[in-house]
Amino acid sequence: MGLCWGSLSHHDRKPSTTEHSVTPATSSNYSKNIGFSATSSGNEKSQFSEAATTASVDENYPNGQVLAIPNLRVFSFAELKSATKNFKSDTVLGEGGFGKVFKGWVDEKTLAPSKFGIGMMVAIKKLNHESVQGFQEWQSEVNFLGRLSHPNLVKLLGYCWEDKELLLVYEFMQRGSLENHLFRRNPSIEPLSWDRRLQIAIGAARGLAFLHTSEKKVIYRDFKASNILLDANFNAKIADFGLAKLGPAGGESHVTTRIMGTYGYAAPEYVATGHLYVKSDVYGFGVVLLEMLTGLRALDTKRPSGQQNLVDWAKPCLSSKRKLKTIMDLRMEGQYSPKAALQAAQLTLKCLEPEPRSRPSMKEVVESLEQIEAMKGKPKPSKTMSNPCPARRPAQHYIHNRSPINTRQ
Repeated sequence: MGLCWGSLSHHDRKPSTTEHSVTPATSSNYSKNIGFSATSSGNEKSQFSEAATTASVDENYPNGQVLAIPNLRVFSFAELKSATKNFKSDTVLGEGGFGKVFKGWVDEKTLAPSKFGIGMMVAIKKLNHESVQGFQEWQSEVNFLGRLSHPNLVKLLGYCWEDKELLLVYEFMQRGSLENHLFRRNPSIEPLSWDRRLQIAIGAARGLAFLHTSEKKVIYRDFKASNILLDANFNAKIADFGLAKLGPAGGESHVTTRIMGTYGYAAPEYVATGHLYVKSDVYGFGVVLLEMLTGLRALDTKRPSGQQNLVDWAKPCLSSKRKLKTIMDLRMEGQYSPKAALQAAQLTLKCLEPEPRSRPSMKEVVESLEQIEAMKGKPKPSKTMSNPCPARRPAQHYIHNRSPINTRQ
């Protein structure tokens, strides 16, 4: 089954034949466009089935599926106030451009709000009323995650639209984001091992491959470490579909959009022309893979001159075993075979090809990563050696610098 929305509003640029704007005047307007009710009744469940809540649909469809009817619960604002103790400050999990994210508690079967600490923990994203892109991002999340089900996409459980209040309710991801594990120096968090990083990379790649191979291809558009969330077992799930977009149709190779995303991860053709290809996501994946190999952020103005852009600095070191050793994250030393590391680096190079058509598909990326994971070569002991690439610093807790093209935290 393909993606068959009649209309998807995307806070973007020039209108095209593949998208139409939706006026957020009333909930009835919205209902007509996305095909399910967005009223504020807490009892209405918008085709929501109690039997299909946390007993994940993903378990029955390991390769994912596109739902014919959105499987979302419609929450009232009062219910979400109750679930979060009136959005109390000590329930805040984080904050971004969209607004704050709160932890809340709901019944595992019905998703009705429950007493704090009883039932199932969820993450509730609440729109900041001053957010410029808020409604469009909220709508994009509902449009896509309401219909897309895959083990490597974060689950959207429900939403609330009541007056000016816009909220989204997600499954809670116990281990936070990949970004936190790679770059935050927290003594209570152990560095990610080589095997764990491969596991995460494969999961995220499977999620992107699912989006790209659906009948109407979905371009994620903002792939980065902070948008990869980890569950208790370090299974990776792609989150934040606020910038997602339907791919080209009618034989076109790309769609033209207003440039949005995060500088350092965005593909060069997109930054230069606004032309967005399905394989623009592959470039972003390559950047994240490079971050996982090196333990360094894609962009960091606190690094020495010449090293601030990770792709520009590290690419020359990815083609040989000797040079690669000098940029690998020291926290993984002794955990991988040089052959496996070189194959991962060569895959990264392919993903970072300047021309979209030269990059592999995400399906091919998944296959390559699975082959690397299956390699059980013995790690070689480290040796003192000269550094063919410019000296690097160990990864530190740097603030992530955002580009002007990134409109969101």
